[in-house]
Amino acid sequence: MAPIMPSFITSAPGKVILFGEHAVVHGKSAIAAAISLRSYLLVTALSKTDRIITLRFPDINFQHTWKIDDLPWKAFSHPSKKKFYYDLVTYLDKDLVGAMGPHLADVSPNASPQDRKIHQAAASAFLYLFLSLGSQSFPGCIYTLRSTLPIGAGLGSSASISVCLSSALLLQIRTLAGPHPDQPREEVALQVERINRWAFVGEMCIHGNPSGVDNTVSTGGKAVLFKRPDYTKAPLVAPLYNFPELRFLLVNTRQARSTAVEVAKVAALKKSQPVITNLILDAIDNVSESAHAMMYDPDFNDEGRDVSEELGELVQLNHGLLVALGVSHPRLERISELVNAAGVGWTKLTGGGGGGSAITLLKPGASPAALRKLEENLDAENFERFEATLGGDGVGVLIPAILRNGTDEEGGEEIDQEKFLKAEGREGVERLVGVGLKEKREGWNFWRISVLEPLPIIPGEPKPQNGMR
Repeated sequence: MAPIMPSFITSAPGKVILFGEHAVVHGKSAIAAAISLRSYLLVTALSKTDRIITLRFPDINFQHTWKIDDLPWKAFSHPSKKKFYYDLVTYLDKDLVGAMGPHLADVSPNASPQDRKIHQAAASAFLYLFLSLGSQSFPGCIYTLRSTLPIGAGLGSSASISVCLSSALLLQIRTLAGPHPDQPREEVALQVERINRWAFVGEMCIHGNPSGVDNTVSTGGKAVLFKRPDYTKAPLVAPLYNFPELRFLLVNTRQARSTAVEVAKVAALKKSQPVITNLILDAIDNVSESAHAMMYDPDFNDEGRDVSEELGELVQLNHGLLVALGVSHPRLERISELVNAAGVGWTKLTGGGGGGSAITLLKPGASPAALRKLEENLDAENFERFEATLGGDGVGVLIPAILRNGTDEEGGEEIDQEKFLKAEGREGVERLVGVGLKEKREGWNFWRISVLEPLPIIPGEPKPQNGMR
């Protein structure tokens, strides 16, 4: 038996979709960028006699424990069902989902219906990955997740969690190497692809029919142009290395929403009004492609060129088209009204809509006084504001879970379960384990791909549109 791994932490960023949400589900282009708000998953192995796994997400008041030997290993290991770490899983097996059912039925029985739905979705994603990648001989473990991302705000929180879980489990079964600076390009690309494949499985457990863009940008970081016109073939994932540093204001409406509900709403509109809906989706595609073309213009980053106005126009056009699809919300429209009244930038919803978050591209010459007034107005109406860096690293790992946090502890400060749980709020989590922004904290390592061409995922079996067979 392989020795038990030391405690370690995986981390993955959230994302904002700059252009193309909803259209991307229908085979159009989208541009998404990683943001500096991230999830962090601490994995701690238990003694060999502790035959349990515990999943703890304290930020959403969720904890559940399963006995490893009671889980449906027979179903997941059957020759007709068994998947391996190198497989591409493009649909959820209905028999395996059914086998998990009894083990999800007692998750958070006393929580509110809304909270229980979130808890069961997280538990479902974890169990499907754990049972697919692990085995009955797996060591007992505690998986504790902390996040600086708001849940249900359209910032890819579920994909960030899925990437953390996927990378952690793949590390535990020792199918990932590194990351390290001298890692060959092909090896890095293969491992990023592997993490992304299984993160997509987690996303299917949560959303049913995800586009794949959230987990792709969360895994690889930076920014990408994503397009998947045919689910039987590989997606086009084109890294945007010319992606500029943009000053954004990120505003959370605090309005709960469901990506699945909003995706279904557009699908229903497409069925009832196919001609008009397809024209709107094509227009959104043209917005994304126009932004992509701008970024590859040789003059794009010239000091004398102000691209904010050009991108700002595309931001507002994209938002208007999303409103026409019926996926906005009065709270999102209120943010747009406040920003327009302040005259400081261009605003659009990001993600599924129906609530969630809005992003504002701020004008370079925006008045500080106008910005302060805008922030006061947003605070007065109970919106949540964030300052975030765009285009940072994707998935990373801290192994062992030790950081130099200005303490006198020899060799650095070990991040154990108690310290991780006691970190207060987003600021506390960032101070304790945050990867840092421009200067990465010592100990954190990231899978970084430097390529000149897209690295598409190898296609597998066709994926049904309902995400399940």
